[in-house]
Amino acid sequence: MLAMLVSIVLSVLLLFPVPGWAAEGEVFPDLDINDPVALQEGSRVLEEELKLAARPQTYLFIDLVSGVIQIKARGVDLHRIPIAAWTVTELPRLTGTFRLTARPPVNRRKIDPSATTEQEPISLSDMPTEYRLSFTPAMTMDVESAAEQGAMGWIHATSRKVWKRLRIWRQQLGGGQAPSEAPTISLTLSSEQAQSLAWSMVNGMPVIIRRPAEP
Repeated sequence: MLAMLVSIVLSVLLLFPVPGWAAEGEVFPDLDINDPVALQEGSRVLEEELKLAARPQTYLFIDLVSGVIQIKARGVDLHRIPIAAWTVTELPRLTGTFRLTARPPVNRRKIDPSATTEQEPISLSDMPTEYRLSFTPAMTMDVESAAEQGAMGWIHATSRKVWKRLRIWRQQLGGGQAPSEAPTISLTLSSEQAQSLAWSMVNGMPVIIRRPAEP
């Protein structure tokens, strides 16, 4: 009965705009309201986001269902980054709010102390295109670039994905994942969007994830 009530309330919320989302219309336009699992996930994510939107902060909403990363504040989209591909481990554990422990490293330019002219500040082009992020509670996010060109780049990217899949299969055959190992998300973005994401992130930034019904 409680689950049915939550589904009805969520359906009403999704049909009518709420403060912060008024300019966007429906919260999840791709939500199948006839799917109870999707409704439950949408309700969970909406509850988490309402808490974040109540504070003056930017946060990430990683929507694996729609294949997009949203940089948001007060529930309003500031920037959208399309996801070219993704893989996850331990999908059921990707609930709640995660916080970034450290922003991506910057490819800092060498400063010439003897230079007499003002040197250029750090810009978007100095951001990395591939990096690993750690969060608390324990979660790891690998951002990979889809711009690797040529046969060697394709082999490198494919081998990493195959290795991750083999590791998952080995863990499943061995009786499951070790409790000490954190869930992992691997996101493939364009090189420009990977740099844009790195530029936007700050230490302690909250992240919420919308999971698909099937991995």
